[in-house]
Amino acid sequence: MKLVAGYPDSLTEKPFHYCPGCTHGIIHRLVAEVIDELGIREETIGVAPVGCSVLAYEYFDVDMFEASHGRAPAVATGVKRVHPDKIVFTYQGDGDLASIGTAEIIHAANRGEKITTIFVNNAIYGMTGGQMAPTTLVGQKTTTSPFGRDTNTAGHPIKISEMLSVLDGSAYIARVSVHDPKHIRQAKKAIKKAFQVQIEGKGFALVEVLSACPTNWGMAPVEAVKWLADNMVPTYPLGEFKEVE
Repeated sequence: MKLVAGYPDSLTEKPFHYCPGCTHGIIHRLVAEVIDELGIREETIGVAPVGCSVLAYEYFDVDMFEASHGRAPAVATGVKRVHPDKIVFTYQGDGDLASIGTAEIIHAANRGEKITTIFVNNAIYGMTGGQMAPTTLVGQKTTTSPFGRDTNTAGHPIKISEMLSVLDGSAYIARVSVHDPKHIRQAKKAIKKAFQVQIEGKGFALVEVLSACPTNWGMAPVEAVKWLADNMVPTYPLGEFKEVE
């Protein structure tokens, strides 16, 4: 009998600690399913960030490192250079990657490091209480922007995918979302392609995943995914920004 659905081998059985409605769990599963389908579980090494997904090493059933805040690309670079035969990925949030880790991700991409990055963008600092992040939308209210993000004082949201796509070392850059089944399927295809790019040795690959944060957005889970679709997607257009043949 053909298996239609099952629990990914590349996930442990430890229950997620994420808040109700948080889409980190969906993204974890997509990454694990891709690792299983590509048959690379024994060759994969992941790097966990600082942020809501700081405990990713407890959920992915592959070899994992824990990096200092924002330094996952630097750690992944070292791992890949020492073990070029391994498949190395980082799993990072917007506070980790787009703020304290901006330099690391830009230079890793520019060097064309043969690693894969899963970048989860929920437009807010989740673990530390809902402060404004580099990716917070214009006008979006947070604990540190109670009247909404003001571009006169806080600037504009940083569009990581667009920025990295112009670098010569980038081989694959895409932005996806997980707000409904259709987009979840599209997200998995992009994540799989990002790993395949590394397997083929083409260069740096990043998939930005728009994600919901009901707790810090102050919304019910259903409201949060609708807000994501109605507000984040127009600000952060979905699609493939770069693909090297």
